[in-house]
Amino acid sequence: MTPDQSEPPTGDQPTLWPRERIAAIDIGSNSVRLVVAQVEASGGYRVLDEERENTRLAGEIDKTGRLGDAAVEATFVALRNFLSIANGYDARQVRAIATSAVRDANNGPEFCERAAKELGLLIDVISPREEARLAYLSVARAFDVTDRPVAVADIGGGSTEIVFAKSGLIDEVFATRLGAVRIAEKCQLVGAATTERLADAEAYVDRQLKKVVGKLPFVPAMLYGTGGTFTAMASVLLQRRGEREAPARGYQVDRAQVRHLMLDLAKMTLEKRRKVAGLNPRRADIIVAGLLVIDRILRRLQVNTVQVHTRGVRDGLLLTMIRQSPGRVVSQAERWTAIERFASNCGVDLNHARQAARIAGLLLDQLAEPLGIDPHDRQLIEAAAMLANVGYLINFDKHHKHSFHLILNSELIGFERRDLLLVAHAARYHRGSAPKQKHRGYADLEPEDQQRVAEMAAILRLALALDRTHQQQVQDLRCQVIDDRVEVAVKATGDAEVDLWAARRKVELFEQVFGKQLFFASTGGQPIDQPSKAPEAPPKGGADGTDAVDACPGPPRPRV
Repeated sequence: MTPDQSEPPTGDQPTLWPRERIAAIDIGSNSVRLVVAQVEASGGYRVLDEERENTRLAGEIDKTGRLGDAAVEATFVALRNFLSIANGYDARQVRAIATSAVRDANNGPEFCERAAKELGLLIDVISPREEARLAYLSVARAFDVTDRPVAVADIGGGSTEIVFAKSGLIDEVFATRLGAVRIAEKCQLVGAATTERLADAEAYVDRQLKKVVGKLPFVPAMLYGTGGTFTAMASVLLQRRGEREAPARGYQVDRAQVRHLMLDLAKMTLEKRRKVAGLNPRRADIIVAGLLVIDRILRRLQVNTVQVHTRGVRDGLLLTMIRQSPGRVVSQAERWTAIERFASNCGVDLNHARQAARIAGLLLDQLAEPLGIDPHDRQLIEAAAMLANVGYLINFDKHHKHSFHLILNSELIGFERRDLLLVAHAARYHRGSAPKQKHRGYADLEPEDQQRVAEMAAILRLALALDRTHQQQVQDLRCQVIDDRVEVAVKATGDAEVDLWAARRKVELFEQVFGKQLFFASTGGQPIDQPSKAPEAPPKGGADGTDAVDACPGPPRPRV
C-alpha cells in the first residue's frame, strides 16, 4: 500500500445488506478512531459503538519527516484493540484509512506494510481530495446544502481541506498543511502565547491560505466545520453559555466568538487550559492553533459564521462503504438517467446537450476505425457532451474548468473512477486551450489516457459547435477519411449554415490531434471540398458572438 493511494478497493468487497455490521477506522494525525455501525435499509447506518485513542502520529513529522516510534507503537496497540472490538460485533467489512500523518511521513509505507503483516489490516492512505470528499459527503447528508453556495473546512492534526460546493455539488477542493498539531508546534502555540506570537502565526496561516486558495471560486453563504477542533470549540462555548446538555451538532459560531475564545485560551498556561470546562485535556495543547486556523479561514473566505458538524470523514467513509457495495450492476439506462439528472440539476440546456451527445457519438462511431479511436469511448464522450456545460452553475467565465471539478467530484453511478476522470478531462477541454503537459491533472494521466482525452476533446468541440444555434438542426452526418483529409457531410432539417460555420472554427484541435485536414459541407448546399478555414464573420442572421471562439495554441501530445 503506497502513501499516495487515494481510491478505495472495489474488487473484493462483500455485498452489504440491511442489518449487517461494518467498521471504519480513521488513522489521523492527532488520534485514531473507530466506529462500528449497522447498515440500514434506507442506505444509511446506525452507530453501535465508537472508540478513540490520542496517539499524536504527526508529532515528530515536521522535525524528522518520520512517524515517531512511540506514536507508532501506541497506534498499533489501538489498532489491535479496535480490530478486536470490530470482530466482537461480527463486522462483515472493516476498512481503515490514513490521512496526513501517514501520507506525509517517510516511513508511511513501512507503517502500512507492518499493519498488513502483523494485523492483516490493509490501510488506504487517502489523498487530500478524497479526505475532503468524505467530509463533504457527511455534511451534505446532515444539512441541506442544495440551495446556496457553501464551503466545508475539515481541520485535522496535520492538514486542513477546504471544499467549495454549489447546489449540492463540489466545485473546488483545496488542501493545505494547516493542521492543528502542525500549526501548534510550528508556530509555538502549545502553551501560553504572546500577542506577537499570535500575530506571526496569523500571518503565516494567511500566507498559506492565499497561496493555496488564491482567488475564491465564489463567496460562500455558510462555512461548515468538521473535525475535533470545531467540536471542541462548540463544547467550550456551550459550557460558557450554561447549555451543558445542548448538542454541538449544528451549533453556529460567528467569527467574533471564535476570535474571542482563541485570545482567551492563548493567555492561559497549558495546565490551566486543561481545566477549561468542555475542553478535552488531551486537546488543550492544540486548541489555540485550531481556533486560529478557523479564524483565518473565515477571514479568507469572507464568511462571518461557521456551523459545526460533529461527524466528518468517518461518517463519509461509512456511507461510501455502503454505496460502493457491489450488490448489483448498474444498467446503461440507470447511468444515463443519472447523467441527465446531474446535468439538469446544474441548469444545463438538456435539448442542446442531448443533441451534442448524439452528434459526438455519430462522429466517434464513424471515425473510430479509420483514425484508430477506441470505439468503447463512445459512452464516455456522450457523457462528456451531456456534462460539458455543467460549469455554468458556478460561473460563465472558465466554466469548462468548473465542469471538470463538478464532474470529478460527482458520485455518478455506473462509472469507474478512471472513466469518470476521462469524462471530466474531455469536458474540461471542450473549449479553451488544447491539453498541455503543464496542466495539473492532465499531466498525471497515463500516456494512453492523455491520447484518449485529446481525441474525445477534439471531437466534442465539433459536436457542440454543430448545435451552435441550440436548434437541433443537424439530423445526420457522414464521415469519410481519404488520405490526409476527413470529410463530414451534414444533413440538416433547416438552414444549418451557422452550425457549420461554428464547426469550421473548431477544427484546429482535431487537425492537430489526428494529423488530417477536416472539411464540412451540407449535403444540400456547398460542395464537400469547401476549405475548413472559417469565414471572417458568421453568415447573415447567424450567431451573436456571445460564445467567443477559443484558440488552441500548441499541439497536444503526439499520437501514439
